[in-house]
Amino acid sequence: MKLASFLAALLPSLLLYACAATADRATPSAQFSSAPIDPNRLDLITKTLASDAFEGRAPGTAGETKTIAYLSEQFRQLGLAPAGDNDGWTQQVPLIRTQVRLPGTVDVGGRQMRLGEDVYLSTIRPVERARIENAPMVFVGYGVSASERGWDDFKGVDLRNKVAVFLVNDPDFEAAAGEPAAGKFGGQAMTYYGRWTYKFEEAARRGAIAAIIVHETPGAGYPWSTVQAPGGENYDIVRPAGAIQPVLLQGWIQRQLAADLFRRSGLDLEALKREARTPGFRPRALQARLSADIPVQTTRVTSHNVIAKLPGTRYPDETIMYSGHWDAYGIGAPDASGRRVRPGAVDDAIGLAGMLEIARAFTQGPRPERSILFAAWTAEERGLLGSEHYGVNPLFPHEKMAANLTMDILQTAGPARDVILIGQGQSELEDDLARTAARQGRTITPDARPERGLFYRADHFSLAKRGVPVLLLMGIGGGADLVNGGREAGNRWVEDYTANCYHQTCDEWRPDWDLRGAAQDVALLYGIGRELAFSRRWPQWRAGSEFKNIRNQSSAARK
Repeated sequence: MKLASFLAALLPSLLLYACAATADRATPSAQFSSAPIDPNRLDLITKTLASDAFEGRAPGTAGETKTIAYLSEQFRQLGLAPAGDNDGWTQQVPLIRTQVRLPGTVDVGGRQMRLGEDVYLSTIRPVERARIENAPMVFVGYGVSASERGWDDFKGVDLRNKVAVFLVNDPDFEAAAGEPAAGKFGGQAMTYYGRWTYKFEEAARRGAIAAIIVHETPGAGYPWSTVQAPGGENYDIVRPAGAIQPVLLQGWIQRQLAADLFRRSGLDLEALKREARTPGFRPRALQARLSADIPVQTTRVTSHNVIAKLPGTRYPDETIMYSGHWDAYGIGAPDASGRRVRPGAVDDAIGLAGMLEIARAFTQGPRPERSILFAAWTAEERGLLGSEHYGVNPLFPHEKMAANLTMDILQTAGPARDVILIGQGQSELEDDLARTAARQGRTITPDARPERGLFYRADHFSLAKRGVPVLLLMGIGGGADLVNGGREAGNRWVEDYTANCYHQTCDEWRPDWDLRGAAQDVALLYGIGRELAFSRRWPQWRAGSEFKNIRNQSSAARK
């Protein structure tokens, strides 16, 4: 879209918004400012990206081609510089897609398991068959190795070419008051160590050939049907030569079958769970072996991140990054009305609109002293893969990035008296958020259900685990205290969106949206980044964060 036609189309909306803003100054809600972020621009950009022309923005499709062209042109019109590969707008992201095929055989301790029913297994290795023959199985408790918490479940056990069996979540998820694990890992708030991704990665680091988690709905946060939902499909980035390779098979086992497996090894699962909630826990070899022979279809897809920058005037090698993901779920099976496009309007076209609005605000003000990066990631919906590829192949040094500020799902129900904080207790950026929100007359409300681990389920996490301080705005962390309707209305919005439209065809742009609340949240991140851009401050991880030690290892680069 040409700049002139873009502005012409936008002018009527701007005039309407100006009138609304004038009226707002006479009401109590005027204190909840979103300046300099314009809700009408958010609306226009979101409507465009979520239109059928973009075909649901799936990686490796015509929808990707259109999305990349649109974002690159928006960045160019704003006067930003390309910051991708070879001084272009994009970073190439090679992906692997795998699909296990039936029939496949899985034998655990002499018992044939129904693949997808008794056990759910997939692979992210580019293989034609996933074959394992009589691999020993070792129970490793929660599989936590956390020196900052004085916790090590492995005790030097040799897992090479073995199957690691894990409990779900953290050691203190079920810990009662007075138990050694109580409070060690945030209680009901999931930490990095509770995520299934961490467990599979830790198994790979220790040379295991497979990793299996005992499924329990409370600890997982979802039922067995959710485990089954991908149907054996998986994705991964193409790993560089010499990198640690993923385990050959990874997945879950139904709890009752795991309990029976432990009984046949002379072990009691509940007793071992209690023991695993103590730092003295030691791994146990099970009297069972695993064999598997599963056909795998592997395909390769090349996708792209879109990356732009506003160079800093004094410290161009020091960066602040804003990011969101451009991908959604593309075209799928028709819904009841025959609609097939899953447009991803809230998840995450609004986040991208927020990023473009922040870019506009920076280009219209004094040039920042530090460089500002803008990253639109691919394949978030396939496992944070675009941001993970960047984490493995950074175009700007992680150690000199002051912060990553991510937007993924912003609410559409109007201005709010508060902002939802995801991942409370992680870094000093939370203090920045509270201070900036106070200037808007708003307060901070922590995530209502921290056991879901939302902090570890968005693209900022790929930067966090490399030590970069991060802050995530995600509107489904709990219902906001809306100016119109209060917390009850905020909860109603979250429940309606997550139950009916999340990842579905109805995640579409709607003319009745009120994006003033989304604009408030975007303005918060703009304010935080602007302060950092004109300072030499390096936000710190809090004591006890899983990522503090990683950041400390690169402290010399920030002297």
